[in-house]
Amino acid sequence: MSENLGFLAGRKGVENSLFEKVVQIAKREGTPGSEQMRELAKEFLFGDATVYGTASFYDFTRAENKNVKVRVCNGSACLTAGTQTDLTEALEKKFSEPEIGHICCLGRCHENSAFQFEGRNYSGKSGAEIERIVSGESAQSDDQHFDSHDQYIVGTNLKEPLLTGKALPVGEMYPLLEAVIAKGRDAALVEIKAANLRGRGGAGFPMGIKLESCSRTESDQKFVVCNADEGDPGAYSDRYLLKQRPHLVLFGMMAAGFVVGADCGVLYIRGEYPEAIRIVREAIEELTSGGWLGKNIRGTGFDFRFKVIEGAGAYICGEETALLSSIEGQRPEVRVRPPYPAQVGLFNQPTVVNNVETLANLFFVLKNGGTAFTKIGTAKSSGSKLVCLDSFFNKPGLYEVAMGTPFAEVVNGLGGGFKKPVKAVHVGGPLGGLVPVHKIPDLTVDFESFAANGFLIGHAGVVSLPEDFPVIAYLEHLFEFTAAESCGKCFPCSLGSVRGREMLAKARHEGYKIPRRLLDDLLETLEIGSLCALGGGLPLGVKNALKYFEPELRGYFA
Repeated sequence: MSENLGFLAGRKGVENSLFEKVVQIAKREGTPGSEQMRELAKEFLFGDATVYGTASFYDFTRAENKNVKVRVCNGSACLTAGTQTDLTEALEKKFSEPEIGHICCLGRCHENSAFQFEGRNYSGKSGAEIERIVSGESAQSDDQHFDSHDQYIVGTNLKEPLLTGKALPVGEMYPLLEAVIAKGRDAALVEIKAANLRGRGGAGFPMGIKLESCSRTESDQKFVVCNADEGDPGAYSDRYLLKQRPHLVLFGMMAAGFVVGADCGVLYIRGEYPEAIRIVREAIEELTSGGWLGKNIRGTGFDFRFKVIEGAGAYICGEETALLSSIEGQRPEVRVRPPYPAQVGLFNQPTVVNNVETLANLFFVLKNGGTAFTKIGTAKSSGSKLVCLDSFFNKPGLYEVAMGTPFAEVVNGLGGGFKKPVKAVHVGGPLGGLVPVHKIPDLTVDFESFAANGFLIGHAGVVSLPEDFPVIAYLEHLFEFTAAESCGKCFPCSLGSVRGREMLAKARHEGYKIPRRLLDDLLETLEIGSLCALGGGLPLGVKNALKYFEPELRGYFA
């Protein structure tokens, strides 16, 4: 059925999207009504149930959130920082309970107290500032102290940063694209494969192999999709690139499109990043006015256009196949693979899907050559990595480091150490590894070191777990997060996460003793049986906690 729906959605294309129409209605009216959904079903030749499944899935479109006016971040970093209770109490002075919703994550992990109001994100505000913001005073004020802009350190241990260096103007960047086109697709692919550029979103799959696979698949239509649905609490590297270096991302998409033979690039940017959406659209307009988009760009014979799609609040859309289903207007459920998107992707056409940071590296690779990229980092993990540090650090912010950098150098050197006692750091989001502080000196910032030590580098966002935060409460949070964000397609994830949350809640609040064998079986079922990394990755942090914090957790188990 989903394959047929993909073809039906393809008739309308990315410019006329069912998903976007649902989101637009929700912005005006809170959520689509029954009659509106039936009309959309007729227009797109979808079943009524399919359209309802789409409209009822997302946080920003579902009926129960229709009256929400302000959304409070409930991500892991804000949770462990303990700021959201006071924030909610401040908002309750202005809003009723049904008007206060939740959102995850706003990428304000470096200062917390994060919330979204009227399409803008705020964080680190005092009660008085919150009063002024929700009263509308900030809209008329030039006071930068309490506007929506946030400040954080951007640092590096590289002499010449790849991603955080000086931003180049369009006129200096895009002539490189002409040079790349002149040399041909094969030459560009050779350099990308030589660079051993691995995906920066989690799995670390080599980008060159993905591009080669897509380029060899015959089709009249291909797509390049930028997965900008970075939802891992603790990570705000994609947000930085989209806002501060958007042309690195756009250039990377155009270069990838040239290599595989695609003429359309789709940026799926999470709705939690409204400022990033606006800035990327402005950057695309800049390219258009400069003659760098459209048909036969600068006489090169290369055609390319962009489409920005705004997400509507769903962590699962960070999974590439769920993201493609979302663009098509289907319920964003994970697809069984193979076939992989490089062969059967958006609208069932060959599609390259990469995340923001991965694509942003292509400018350096194609300008300096693949060999130059491999001279940075390690033999298997080449290049640099963006690492985000949360508010527990003395110097919270985003740091670009060479792959292979000692993790302790990032934590204690660049980050300045912790402000207060911390017992563990959760690296790589909810599906990453929970690293006890005594293991930090054993790690280097690369795929191999984290994997060898039983962890996962992922996006490399760092969420700190302070000494006074119970591990059992954090594990309950991870199960609760997974239960809320599961797409529902596979039972191990959708049911297993709920059973895990229930067990941990009973242990915390009712004195229930969890049979250890039962929890181990549940974790194994999640790990082996889940269709994607949401359910399959959840057990990693839980197992780390059971291993390294056994004395603290012992009393909760039979």
